[in-house]
Amino acid sequence: MTENNLDVISPKLAAAIANPLFPAVDSQLRSGKHIGTEHLDNHAFLLDFQSELDLFYRRYNVELIRAPEGFFYLRPKATTLIARSVLTELEMLVGKVLCYLYLSPERLAQQGIFSTQEVYDELLNLADESKLLKAVNQRSSGSDLDKQKLAEKVRAAIGRLRRLGMIYTVGEPNSGKFTISESVFRFGAEVRAGDDPIEAQLRLIRDGEAATPQSLQAEKLALQNDAENSENDAEVEEEVVEEEQE
Repeated sequence: MTENNLDVISPKLAAAIANPLFPAVDSQLRSGKHIGTEHLDNHAFLLDFQSELDLFYRRYNVELIRAPEGFFYLRPKATTLIARSVLTELEMLVGKVLCYLYLSPERLAQQGIFSTQEVYDELLNLADESKLLKAVNQRSSGSDLDKQKLAEKVRAAIGRLRRLGMIYTVGEPNSGKFTISESVFRFGAEVRAGDDPIEAQLRLIRDGEAATPQSLQAEKLALQNDAENSENDAEVEEEVVEEEQE
């Protein structure tokens, strides 16, 4: 490490990077995982070095966020140098259902343990089944096969959210039982503010908390337009300079 690098890296940031917990925590954050109080050592590490690590990750155009509920995650900007984790609309909707279940009276009654079937049933209670089926298959006729495919998609969504640290398996890996982490409040903007779910989801996308393929494409086009405008401005400035020289 050169002397210049030593000048840039503060002693506390150097201590954070040298900490034996850093490689695992860094890998988890970069993969999109949320780190809550369930991970005592990793969470305590992030609390100790939050400011230094936030500056570190900003060099990659991402922010280290500590949510009001206490969990940590990386929030990417449009120009992020770290691959972002993009959720489908169904995965986001399942996340909202998990948030509702986390706040439900049943959570206390069931010692915080839920099943995949309960998520599926609650999803059907909160959303129009025909629209959900159309999301899986545009030509859906409401057949048993279509409903089976929807159930499979919901299971896949739960698996994805498990990998992001939002739920934790209880018992056997294939038991379908799990507990819900506070990190599901990433989907709980409308729960916090009492807003309309659709508007809350749009706000999540606008704030960079979530993304859809359409929003990512819009970001890409906006960046391309900014680059083109910058090039045009540079060309105009060059022409003005040439005219002044003449």
